[in-house]
Amino acid sequence: MNRLPFQVRQIDHVVLRVRDAAAMEAFYCGVLGCRVERRRQDIGLLQLRAGASLIDLVDVAGKLGAMGGAAPGVEGRNMDHLCLQVEPFDLEAILVHLRSHGVRIGEFGSRYGAEGQGPSQYLLDPEGNTIELKGPPAA
Repeated sequence: MNRLPFQVRQIDHVVLRVRDAAAMEAFYCGVLGCRVERRRQDIGLLQLRAGASLIDLVDVAGKLGAMGGAAPGVEGRNMDHLCLQVEPFDLEAILVHLRSHGVRIGEFGSRYGAEGQGPSQYLLDPEGNTIELKGPPAA
């Protein structure tokens, strides 16, 4: 077996192609607590800080977005889901917060993640992408 010249440390960023960049910015910043890191309006890119990682929003009508073809829709999605590790994980407080913002809420369950099995809540962003809020592993 060949030895790799590197090791993967963490996810650096995720890129979402979006139809309504303003609604997505409002959701990721206002509901999930990300913050704007950088705007590149010339190419239709908005980079949001999510802890140690970035979530890039690429407007399908912008220069970068147009290179990706048709906008995501009912017939095809950008990705399966994006998982954000959150702390603390207080399910009731999370649900109250999400409902107060009119967020579509999915299933709760115990799921396996980077740090092991633990609580997990699914929800949908304004464009129908599934987001998983993942708590710490169960004791």
